[in-house]
Formats: sequence, C-alpha cells, structure tokens
Amino acid sequence: MASISRRTAITTGLSVATVGAVGYSLWPRMEGYREEVARQRQLLAGDPGLEELVRMATLAANGHNTQPWKFRLTDQSVSILPDFTRRTAVVDPDDHHLFVSLGCAAENLVIAGAALGRGSEVAVGTSGGVTQIEIALSAAQPGGQERYQAIPLRQSTRSLYDGQPVSSADIDLLATAAREEGVSILFFTAPADRDAVLEFVIQGNSAQMDDPAFVQELADWIRFSPARAIETGDGLFGASSGNPVVPEWIGRQAFKLFFTKEAETDKYRNQIRSSAGIAVFVGEKADPEHWIKVGRSFQRFALQATALGIRTAHVNQPVEVASVRPDFARWLGAPDARPDLVIRFGRAPAMPMSLRRPVSAVLA
Repeated sequence: MASISRRTAITTGLSVATVGAVGYSLWPRMEGYREEVARQRQLLAGDPGLEELVRMATLAANGHNTQPWKFRLTDQSVSILPDFTRRTAVVDPDDHHLFVSLGCAAENLVIAGAALGRGSEVAVGTSGGVTQIEIALSAAQPGGQERYQAIPLRQSTRSLYDGQPVSSADIDLLATAAREEGVSILFFTAPADRDAVLEFVIQGNSAQMDDPAFVQELADWIRFSPARAIETGDGLFGASSGNPVVPEWIGRQAFKLFFTKEAETDKYRNQIRSSAGIAVFVGEKADPEHWIKVGRSFQRFALQATALGIRTAHVNQPVEVASVRPDFARWLGAPDARPDLVIRFGRAPAMPMSLRRPVSAVLA
C-alpha cells in the first residue's frame, strides 16, 4: 500500500461553463476556443458507448499534452496502447512520462465507467514486446460521482497560487485518493522543504534550458494561437500558462526572445513559493507497469484535488534530468528509488483548459 510521510473553489457541482467563465475572462479572441473546450468536456449522458468513455479517458493528464495513446475497442473491453509516434524523446527518453500518461487515461476511464454503472477489471500486460493496459468492463451499480464530476474540470494550473495552506484533513483526502499498491506519496508543506525541492527544480531547469534539443522539443509542442490549438487538438496552449493570445508567428518570435533560463527560474521560484505544498510520487520499481500505477495514483490525486478546489501542476525537472534525479532521491530518503512525479498544489482561479484530439484520431 502507499506510504505517507513528511506530512506536516471549485466544487464537484460546478459546470464547465462556470469554470470557463473564470478561466477565459482575461483572454480576448477566445470565443471559438471556449466553445470547443465546452464541447469536448461535457459529462456523459444516459448509457454511453465505449467511444464516449474513451473521450473521458483522453481528458487525463499527459506530458506536453501530446496525448501519446491509442485505444482498441471490443464489445466489452478497452485496450490502451502507447503511441510512440507522439513520444517526447528529449524530455522523456525512457518513455516514463508516456506510460504515466497511459495510467492517467486508464484511471479516468475506470472512474467514468464506475459512475455510470460499468465495473472494470484492469490488467497490465505485454503484447509484441510492448506494455499495454487491458480494461474489461461489466455491468455494475453506479458508483461514486465526485471524482467523475471532476474529470472535465481537472487541469494542470501553471500559475501563481494564493499561498494559503491546505488543511491536514484535505491532505488526508488527497493521500487516501492516491493510495495505490507499489506507489508511495510524500507530502512537503513546510517552507524549508518546499525551498529544498525548489533548488532541485532550479538545477533541473538550468540543465534543460542549456540543452537546445530540449528547448526545440518544447517549442514544437507550444500552440500560441487558439486557431492553431483547435487545428491540432494537442500541445501546450499559451493561454493555459497565462501567456497572451497571439498569432503563431509572433508567439514563436517572442518565445525565442523571452524564454530564458533566468525567466524560467524566476517563474518556478514564485510558483513554488506560492504553493501550499509539494507531493512527490515514487514507484516501487522503475518499469512501465509501475509507471502506469503512478499515473493511476496521480490521476485520482488530481481529481480529488479538483473536487476540493485545489489546483495542481507538475514541476518534474528533478525527475526528468538524470544528473539531478539521484541527489533528489537521496534527499527524499529513497536513494535506491527513481522518483516519478513532483506536483505542487494550492488554490488559484482556473486557467483556460487545454484541448484534445477527437476520439476518431486515437482509436487503434
């Protein structure tokens, strides 16, 4: 079972339209984008088919919003396969984030199915040397609604938070939601601990910013204009990180001018110090099966946070940079482990939601 150590407002009923009103009010020229988000993020109705469950699955967290998954459907089962054509080879050379993303998608599908009367049996196996997830569905009594209602509202909120603490009761709920065999979650809420994590983030950020291949890969996945984001249905939309909405050509020039090591360091320093705490996820083993477990654990954590009005965002530099990761693991007290995710959390207004590709584009 998961171990918990170093522990020291949106609600489930809010509609996508309400969140959108908050998230888009300061961004002009977003009308078409807003409507597309609302269409994609509708909750399911009646007795949905498997393709609608897949739509819920695609709203899961995933690296760079590359959506690196394929779904194969049969009468009563869904297979989730890696789509290696959408991998990020520089930031994720061992496909760690890719398999974590598959776990996040699987958890969304299981939660949505349970809320609407579909039981799930999840198995991780290998076919042709490739790890994949098999989900067998069956009839069941409709289950909990809280995390299901949070699926369309969850986002990685890459902004300043309000700096206020999260109660120990809410941290208990987050820890309980994230409990997964083979995964440990460590919480850091003391300012000294958060500053220590920040130093690892800065080390990792500096290494990444000094790598032209990393910078280029990131730039390739940024969508500066709503039109481009709608066209691709993927990537990191600038407004979702608080950046101005501009034509693509202007955005790409501005990226070259203003995306600097110093600016990114200042951004992460302010973001982490405005956060209520940091959660670190550590899998028992460093293999695709456990990375999928980490993804499932994190997705429940993020959905529970969303239901509590708590925002989350990844600050994964300490686990992405191989030269930083061992020192970070030692600081965590787990020198033989491979830390998987570093997540800051706190409260803040919604940001514009990211888009997803149509279900037809992700079916195998």
